[in-house]
Amino acid sequence: MSDFPGLRRLLEVMRRLRDPASGCAWDLAQDGRSLARYALEEAHELVAALEAGAPDAVRDELGDLLFQVVFHAQLAVERGDYDFDAVAAGIAEKLTRRHPHVFAAGDTAGFAQWEQIKAVERGDRGAHGVLDDVPLSLPALMRAAKLGKRAATVGFDWTDADGARAKVLEELAEVDAATQESAERVEAEVGDLLLAVTSLARHLRVDPETALRRANQRFEDRFRRMEAVAARRGLRLEGLDPAAWDGLWEEAKRSVQS
Repeated sequence: MSDFPGLRRLLEVMRRLRDPASGCAWDLAQDGRSLARYALEEAHELVAALEAGAPDAVRDELGDLLFQVVFHAQLAVERGDYDFDAVAAGIAEKLTRRHPHVFAAGDTAGFAQWEQIKAVERGDRGAHGVLDDVPLSLPALMRAAKLGKRAATVGFDWTDADGARAKVLEELAEVDAATQESAERVEAEVGDLLLAVTSLARHLRVDPETALRRANQRFEDRFRRMEAVAARRGLRLEGLDPAAWDGLWEEAKRSVQS
């Protein structure tokens, strides 16, 4: 730890914040459940900083996320469970075990080998089903992709992207048919369609969560550009007809791409 004075200081700051006699009232009131949402928030803010390509912001967000790790480790110390060093040692051991091609001479790397090692680890934790321990707290699209990837490790998958694409078209047709039925049926079929899209994305080597997040950003940029253009021309968005919307959208696309 002597080589990492910043980390040593952070651990000490955390201990001070949780000191029963002189600590911070807010920090003392927290527990694992109350902190859970902050870990998610900080992770999302880190992703935003990474995608913005802002090194200073990335550094700050990494620090905020590290603080969440340190906070949970301090709570564990107080319970007598483990400390921050045990957390660091645990992940170092896991990475060593999962990379025999790096740390064990003669072994070769491969996705199948990686998945086999993780399957053994899940079994050691008592999770024996293929889909066991995929966190419910993941965003739905990310969890769908993870479930599909896990199922594919035992052969439940399309042989290629063409098969996944055909499934997308099949599910789209079922959505169309469901519109003549109940709202519940439409919801179910739209869900199946989204699930099929994650399989297609995987076969195309695209992360669907990242793709959708970036598509959201493109949509937002283009829509804001349309708003600006409409304002300059004295147009009310609510009064535009489909042809006018299409014209503004194409103009915004060209403008954003240039």
